Amino acid sequence: MSNTVSHQQLPLDLSVGAARDRGDLIVTQSNRQAVEFLESWPDWPSQIVVLAGPTGAGKTHLAHIWASRCNAKIFSTEHLGSISQGDPCNIVLEDVSADSLDETGLFHLINTVKSTHHYLLIASRYWPGDWDVQLPDLSSRIKTSTLLELHEPDDPLLLGVLAKLFSDRQLQVEPAVLEYLVLRMERSLASAQALVEQLDRMSLMQKRAVTKPLAAQALRELGLQD
Repeated sequence: MSNTVSHQQLPLDLSVGAARDRGDLIVTQSNRQAVEFLESWPDWPSQIVVLAGPTGAGKTHLAHIWASRCNAKIFSTEHLGSISQGDPCNIVLEDVSADSLDETGLFHLINTVKSTHHYLLIASRYWPGDWDVQLPDLSSRIKTSTLLELHEPDDPLLLGVLAKLFSDRQLQVEPAVLEYLVLRMERSLASAQALVEQLDRMSLMQKRAVTKPLAAQALRELGLQD
Protein backbone atom coordinates (compact mmCIF):
# COMPACT_ATOMS: atom_id res chain seq x y z
CA MET A 1 0.00 0.00 0.00
CA SER A 2 1.44 3.37 -1.00
CA ASN A 3 1.87 6.05 1.61
CA THR A 4 1.12 9.44 0.05
CA VAL A 5 1.58 11.23 3.34
CA SER A 6 5.29 10.44 3.31
CA HIS A 7 5.71 12.73 0.31
CA GLN A 8 4.22 15.70 2.12
CA GLN A 9 5.43 17.86 4.95
CA LEU A 10 2.84 17.92 7.72
CA PRO A 11 2.56 21.44 9.13
CA LEU A 12 2.83 22.19 12.81
CA ASP A 13 -0.04 24.11 14.35
CA LEU A 14 1.71 27.47 14.60
CA SER A 15 -1.35 29.68 14.70
CA VAL A 16 -0.82 33.39 14.41
CA GLY A 17 -3.00 35.28 16.86
CA ALA A 18 -5.54 37.79 15.66
CA ALA A 19 -3.99 41.23 15.21
CA ARG A 20 -5.76 43.76 17.42
CA ASP A 21 -3.12 46.51 17.81
CA ARG A 22 -3.18 49.95 16.18
CA GLY A 23 -0.01 49.10 14.28
CA ASP A 24 -1.82 46.20 12.61
CA LEU A 25 -4.66 48.39 11.39
CA ILE A 26 -4.86 49.17 7.67
CA VAL A 27 -6.84 52.33 6.94
CA THR A 28 -8.65 52.79 3.63
CA GLN A 29 -11.74 54.59 2.43
CA SER A 30 -14.00 51.87 3.85
CA ASN A 31 -12.95 52.41 7.47
CA ARG A 32 -11.26 55.82 7.54
CA GLN A 33 -14.23 57.73 8.98
CA ALA A 34 -14.71 55.20 11.78
CA VAL A 35 -11.00 55.15 12.61
CA GLU A 36 -10.72 58.93 12.73
CA PHE A 37 -13.80 59.23 14.93
CA LEU A 38 -12.62 56.61 17.43
CA GLU A 39 -9.19 58.23 17.59
CA SER A 40 -10.81 61.58 18.37
CA TRP A 41 -11.83 60.27 21.81
CA PRO A 42 -12.49 61.83 24.29
CA ASP A 43 -13.72 64.67 22.07
CA TRP A 44 -16.93 62.81 21.24
CA PRO A 45 -20.36 64.45 20.87
CA SER A 46 -21.90 61.70 22.99
CA GLN A 47 -20.80 59.30 25.72
CA ILE A 48 -22.61 56.47 23.91
CA VAL A 49 -21.41 55.42 20.44
CA VAL A 50 -22.81 52.63 18.28
CA LEU A 51 -20.33 51.16 15.79
CA ALA A 52 -22.43 49.33 13.19
CA GLY A 53 -21.23 47.37 10.17
CA PRO A 54 -21.39 44.01 8.40
CA THR A 55 -19.74 40.85 9.65
CA GLY A 56 -16.03 40.86 8.86
CA ALA A 57 -15.73 44.63 8.46
CA GLY A 58 -13.32 45.00 11.37
CA LYS A 59 -15.57 46.09 14.25
CA THR A 60 -13.77 43.89 16.77
CA HIS A 61 -10.34 45.17 15.75
CA LEU A 62 -11.43 48.81 16.04
CA ALA A 63 -13.20 48.19 19.34
CA HIS A 64 -10.10 46.58 20.83
CA ILE A 65 -7.91 49.45 19.64
CA TRP A 66 -10.25 51.94 21.29
CA ALA A 67 -10.41 49.84 24.46
CA SER A 68 -6.62 49.86 24.68
CA ARG A 69 -6.52 53.60 24.05
CA CYS A 70 -8.94 54.49 26.84
CA ASN A 71 -8.44 51.54 29.20
CA ALA A 72 -11.94 50.19 28.56
CA LYS A 73 -13.22 46.78 29.58
CA ILE A 74 -14.74 44.53 26.91
CA PHE A 75 -17.95 42.58 27.50
CA SER A 76 -20.35 40.46 25.48
CA THR A 77 -24.10 40.96 25.76
CA GLU A 78 -24.53 37.83 27.88
CA HIS A 79 -22.83 39.67 30.75
CA LEU A 80 -24.96 42.80 30.50
CA GLY A 81 -26.80 42.25 33.74
CA SER A 82 -23.61 42.14 35.81
CA ILE A 83 -21.51 44.86 34.16
CA SER A 84 -22.92 47.71 36.25
CA GLN A 85 -21.98 45.89 39.45
CA GLY A 86 -18.27 46.48 38.86
CA ASP A 87 -16.25 49.66 39.23
CA PRO A 88 -17.28 52.43 36.80
CA CYS A 89 -15.12 52.48 33.68
CA ASN A 90 -15.17 52.89 29.90
CA ILE A 91 -16.82 49.88 28.27
CA VAL A 92 -17.01 48.07 24.95
CA LEU A 93 -20.15 45.98 24.44
CA GLU A 94 -19.82 43.55 21.54
CA ASP A 95 -22.30 41.79 19.23
CA VAL A 96 -25.48 43.61 20.22
CA SER A 97 -28.61 42.47 18.36
CA ALA A 98 -32.32 42.02 18.99
CA ASP A 99 -31.78 38.32 19.76
CA SER A 100 -29.30 38.95 22.55
CA LEU A 101 -30.41 42.26 23.99
CA ASP A 102 -31.15 42.54 27.70
CA GLU A 103 -32.97 45.88 27.47
CA THR A 104 -33.10 46.50 31.21
CA GLY A 105 -29.41 45.66 31.56
CA LEU A 106 -28.43 47.99 28.71
CA PHE A 107 -30.62 50.77 30.10
CA HIS A 108 -28.90 50.58 33.50
CA LEU A 109 -25.47 50.35 31.87
CA ILE A 110 -26.07 53.50 29.82
CA ASN A 111 -27.27 55.35 32.91
CA THR A 112 -24.20 54.24 34.87
CA VAL A 113 -21.83 55.30 32.10
CA LYS A 114 -23.47 58.70 31.81
CA SER A 115 -23.64 59.36 35.53
CA THR A 116 -19.98 58.43 36.07
CA HIS A 117 -18.78 60.44 33.05
CA HIS A 118 -17.43 57.41 31.19
CA TYR A 119 -17.94 56.17 27.64
CA LEU A 120 -19.68 53.18 26.06
CA LEU A 121 -18.84 51.79 22.61
CA ILE A 122 -21.47 49.36 21.31
CA ALA A 123 -20.46 47.14 18.38
CA SER A 124 -23.25 45.62 16.31
CA ARG A 125 -23.99 44.15 12.89
CA TYR A 126 -27.27 46.06 12.99
CA TRP A 127 -28.38 49.66 13.24
CA PRO A 128 -30.15 50.46 16.54
CA GLY A 129 -33.44 50.79 14.64
CA ASP A 130 -33.23 47.05 13.95
CA TRP A 131 -32.76 46.08 17.60
CA ASP A 132 -36.54 46.02 18.16
CA VAL A 133 -36.24 47.89 21.46
CA GLN A 134 -39.46 47.75 23.49
CA LEU A 135 -38.40 49.73 26.56
CA PRO A 136 -39.30 53.39 25.90
CA ASP A 137 -36.65 54.81 28.23
CA LEU A 138 -33.94 52.73 26.54
CA SER A 139 -35.17 53.78 23.11
CA SER A 140 -34.82 57.44 24.06
CA ARG A 141 -31.29 56.87 25.41
CA ILE A 142 -30.22 55.14 22.19
CA LYS A 143 -31.60 57.96 20.06
CA THR A 144 -29.16 60.35 21.73
CA SER A 145 -26.16 58.13 20.93
CA THR A 146 -23.74 58.71 18.07
CA LEU A 147 -24.07 56.27 15.16
CA LEU A 148 -20.83 55.31 13.45
CA GLU A 149 -20.93 53.22 10.26
CA LEU A 150 -18.20 50.79 9.27
CA HIS A 151 -18.42 49.79 5.62
CA GLU A 152 -17.74 46.46 3.95
CA PRO A 153 -13.98 46.07 3.29
CA ASP A 154 -12.92 47.56 -0.04
CA ASP A 155 -10.26 46.13 -2.38
CA PRO A 156 -7.34 48.17 -0.95
CA LEU A 157 -8.19 47.06 2.58
CA LEU A 158 -8.46 43.37 1.63
CA LEU A 159 -5.22 43.57 -0.35
CA GLY A 160 -3.43 45.20 2.57
CA VAL A 161 -4.79 42.71 5.09
CA LEU A 162 -3.85 39.70 2.96
CA ALA A 163 -0.33 41.06 2.41
CA LYS A 164 0.07 41.70 6.16
CA LEU A 165 -1.22 38.25 7.14
CA PHE A 166 1.05 36.48 4.66
CA SER A 167 4.02 38.57 5.79
CA ASP A 168 3.31 37.66 9.43
CA ARG A 169 3.68 34.01 8.39
CA GLN A 170 6.85 34.77 6.40
CA LEU A 171 5.16 33.83 3.12
CA GLN A 172 6.19 35.67 -0.03
CA VAL A 173 3.13 36.07 -2.28
CA GLU A 174 3.08 37.88 -5.61
CA PRO A 175 0.73 40.91 -5.93
CA ALA A 176 -1.06 39.16 -8.80
CA VAL A 177 -2.02 36.31 -6.45
CA LEU A 178 -3.33 38.75 -3.86
CA GLU A 179 -5.44 40.46 -6.52
CA TYR A 180 -6.71 37.06 -7.69
CA LEU A 181 -7.86 36.26 -4.15
CA VAL A 182 -9.53 39.63 -3.59
CA LEU A 183 -11.57 39.31 -6.76
CA ARG A 184 -12.93 35.89 -5.73
CA MET A 185 -13.15 35.74 -1.93
CA GLU A 186 -15.92 36.84 0.39
CA ARG A 187 -15.51 40.48 1.35
CA SER A 188 -14.65 40.07 5.01
CA LEU A 189 -11.56 40.17 7.17
CA ALA A 190 -12.50 36.79 8.67
CA SER A 191 -12.37 35.27 5.18
CA ALA A 192 -8.94 36.80 4.63
CA GLN A 193 -7.71 35.23 7.86
CA ALA A 194 -9.15 31.82 6.93
CA LEU A 195 -7.63 31.96 3.44
CA VAL A 196 -4.15 32.80 4.68
CA GLU A 197 -4.26 30.04 7.29
CA GLN A 198 -5.43 27.51 4.69
CA LEU A 199 -2.82 28.55 2.13
CA ASP A 200 -0.09 28.41 4.76
CA ARG A 201 -1.05 24.81 5.60
CA MET A 202 -1.36 23.80 1.94
CA SER A 203 1.96 25.41 1.02
CA LEU A 204 3.74 23.48 3.77
CA MET A 205 2.06 20.17 3.06
CA GLN A 206 2.52 20.31 -0.70
CA LYS A 207 5.91 22.07 -0.57
CA ARG A 208 4.64 24.63 -3.07
CA ALA A 209 4.71 28.39 -3.28
CA VAL A 210 1.43 30.27 -2.94
CA THR A 211 0.40 30.60 -6.57
CA LYS A 212 -2.90 31.17 -8.39
CA PRO A 213 -3.60 27.42 -8.78
CA LEU A 214 -3.00 26.88 -5.06
CA ALA A 215 -5.14 29.92 -4.26
CA ALA A 216 -7.96 28.53 -6.42
CA GLN A 217 -7.75 25.22 -4.58
CA ALA A 218 -7.91 26.97 -1.19
CA LEU A 219 -10.94 29.00 -2.24
CA ARG A 220 -12.75 25.84 -3.35
CA GLU A 221 -11.89 23.92 -0.20
CA LEU A 222 -13.05 26.72 2.09
CA GLY A 223 -16.11 27.60 0.03
CA LEU A 224 -15.13 31.26 0.17
CA GLN A 225 -15.84 32.18 -3.42
CA ASP A 226 -18.82 34.47 -3.98
